[in-house]
Amino acid sequence: MSEPATNGDGGVTSPCIGTCSLDPSDLCVGCFRSRMEIARWSSASAAEKRMIVEQSVQRRQAREQSSQ
Repeated sequence: MSEPATNGDGGVTSPCIGTCSLDPSDLCVGCFRSRMEIARWSSASAAEKRMIVEQSVQRRQAREQSSQ
């Protein structure tokens, strides 16, 4: 799996794509983060952010596979 993108100061870039709506399981339909992950993003460490991004990528891939 590739490394999450970083911003200019070395921090992890938010996976938000501006499509902010939660599905019935409380996952954002745009970035696939949970409500709690979105809420704690601004105070999360870089390591926590990398983990959140990795999990959101896995959720997106699982959703795409299940819809095929």
